[in-house]
Amino acid sequence: MTGVRGARLLLLVAMTPLLLVVVGGLGSIVLQSIGLMPLVGSVDLSLDAYAAVAQEAPSAIATSLGIATASTAIAVLVGGAAALVVLSGGKFGRLLAALGALTVSVPHLIGAATIGLLLADSGVLPRLLGIDADAWPALVGGPWWIAVVAEYAWKESAFVALVVAGTLLTRVAQFDEPAAMLGASRFTRLRMVFLPLATPSLIISATIVFIYTLGSYEVAWLLGRTHPEPLAVMAIRLFNDVSLAARAESAAVAVLTVAISLVVVAAASFAVRRTAVWR
Repeated sequence: MTGVRGARLLLLVAMTPLLLVVVGGLGSIVLQSIGLMPLVGSVDLSLDAYAAVAQEAPSAIATSLGIATASTAIAVLVGGAAALVVLSGGKFGRLLAALGALTVSVPHLIGAATIGLLLADSGVLPRLLGIDADAWPALVGGPWWIAVVAEYAWKESAFVALVVAGTLLTRVAQFDEPAAMLGASRFTRLRMVFLPLATPSLIISATIVFIYTLGSYEVAWLLGRTHPEPLAVMAIRLFNDVSLAARAESAAVAVLTVAISLVVVAAASFAVRRTAVWR
């Protein structure tokens, strides 16, 4: 019992600076958005910043949710399949694990530049396929944000694969091998062993991917359209505006992003608690 209390005390000491930074940062953003911490002008409680972004906010929210949902869904599907291959072992599984670790280490900014050079109408892929720029679809800066989703899905699928494989590396064999000895087919073991064990880690990693994609701006800024803007790009644009009064509007967009993230975290927490492994 003493050891548990000591561990909790050490954890509290380690988390205190993090909590101060996070709570302090979020608090300052909220105060700026409601006019209680202005960079210019007098202190005045108001929702003018939210009213100023109200016209653009719905399209920005829809764009951000669309990008995050598509990227997360693809990353979970590809990452889950890759994790299954990694857990199966063999040379191909080890190679896939090494490629996943290498992919995770690549910064998103470099990944965005790579995807742009690959998928642009004058990029590497259309040249390899011998397709003219006029006939190549608008994958970069096009109406469907394909290049943006492709970059996030590529990078984050490796993250999902490593998380799921690392979580189940020592657990799945305890149930998979007895099931195989009892005559269960591969599909049955996938449905009855792998998926139930992997569901909590899939939900958690998907939540991390969704929130990161929602709050990331560099990939959408480099590869996406100029309008409508995702929330993160909109916040950065307002933050860098020549008028310091736009900082409150940037803070309002950031508060909206945080609110959506908290809703997603709450939903994910509820979903994890409903899984068979948690129960």
